[in-house]
Amino acid sequence: MSTKECTHHKQKRKKLIRQCCAGLLIFLFVVLLTILITWAILQPKKPRFYLRDATIFNFNVTPPNIFSTTIQITVESRNPNDNIGIYYDRLAVFAVYRDQQITFATAIPPVYQGHKDDNLWSPFVYGNNVPIAPFFVPTLTAAEAAGGVGIIFRLDGRVRWKVGTLITSRYHIHVRCPAFIPFGNVPGPGGILVGNAVKYQFVERCEVSL
Repeated sequence: MSTKECTHHKQKRKKLIRQCCAGLLIFLFVVLLTILITWAILQPKKPRFYLRDATIFNFNVTPPNIFSTTIQITVESRNPNDNIGIYYDRLAVFAVYRDQQITFATAIPPVYQGHKDDNLWSPFVYGNNVPIAPFFVPTLTAAEAAGGVGIIFRLDGRVRWKVGTLITSRYHIHVRCPAFIPFGNVPGPGGILVGNAVKYQFVERCEVSL
């Protein structure tokens, strides 16, 4: 084979490779553009979360800096979208006091939430003999004397969106549900005795960020 023929075949092969690459790029562009247009038309909304109640089994501060609690909460999640489903692949709930986590994280089982669907979860949030920052002890002691303390129940995890047969990649979700937790075994305003625990009803809407 002559040098001229070899050069001709190489040029033809390079041209074919360029055409394949150009075709692939055009295909990917069309797919991404379709996804963006669909996303813009559907205008997905964030899920809504509500803290419905909290049942307090114990909430104790032990000197010098040990904290123990067992609380069962009820959280409602709503999907406000008409045409978008939500996969909750991973979700865990825990309690926070002044930016410090004061309980262990409790996992919520993965679930798919359809269009306009609601889900109710009632996990136990607990921590036994959890060390807390020493400077929190005076504030918690003062809060105990005043009758209660404000804490935040947080839900952190990952979600995916489902549009028709299309399922997106995972997104982080962060939920903050503020609550006022009374101390003691005697119900405060709005509380009722449930066995050896005290249950409080809430209508708190949580903050959701994605």
